[in-house]
Amino acid sequence: MNTFEINKMTTTERLETMEAIWDSLVRDETEIDMPGWHRDILDERRLRIERGEATFFSLDELKSGNGR
Repeated sequence: MNTFEINKMTTTERLETMEAIWDSLVRDETEIDMPGWHRDILDERRLRIERGEATFFSLDELKSGNGR
């Protein structure tokens, strides 16, 4: 399938295709390495939590804008 064929699909067809692809990836046992920059961000966040410097907000706080 190429871009031209994808563009001819309806939005619903494209969403269904994307969902099928994601479902197939979830079942795939192949491990994909995390990019280095992603690991750096997670390591920094972990350190902030360990140092007690992290701030946590509930989902409701974030939705209301109080978690800024």
